[in-house]
Amino acid sequence: MKSHPLLTLIAAVSADGFISRGRGVPWNLPRDKTHFRQATDGQWLLIGRRTYEEMLGWFRNHHPLVLTNRETFTPPVGKAVSSVEEALESAGRQGARELFVCGGGGAYEAAMPLADRLVLTHVDTVLGGGVPFPAFRPEDWHLSSQQAFPADAGNPHALVFATYEKLPRPKSA
Repeated sequence: MKSHPLLTLIAAVSADGFISRGRGVPWNLPRDKTHFRQATDGQWLLIGRRTYEEMLGWFRNHHPLVLTNRETFTPPVGKAVSSVEEALESAGRQGARELFVCGGGGAYEAAMPLADRLVLTHVDTVLGGGVPFPAFRPEDWHLSSQQAFPADAGNPHALVFATYEKLPRPKSA
């Protein structure tokens, strides 16, 4: 039986695979913000230090774990951790069933090898560069749900909410 929480990466990704141009979210999509807040409400979050600092004031009933290599960093809300494994152990000890990785690029990259689920918002725009979402092999994942929305007056880009579940690895012969 699995001894740690489900590890879910949640991100909004451009059509060319980027999550940011370097700082902050590169688009204003209220529909995606609502989706993100609903998915992470009351959850344990793993966030890179810079992204955490950008999100300060946002945490309400969340349990943030801040991924950092700065030994002296003490977050005003949550706890600092030095690895994804430490975050999983810490959240698991507190009874968490799921840990959401919320960015930035370094946190996603560190968590991808251990990820169980991807909750992605595919944003219909091209950034042309910036911070990439880590590459993953589509054949290792099952698209379990998706919901498409056209651009509208409040959301300047069309988007698709998609959830991918990691497929079990084939047993060796």
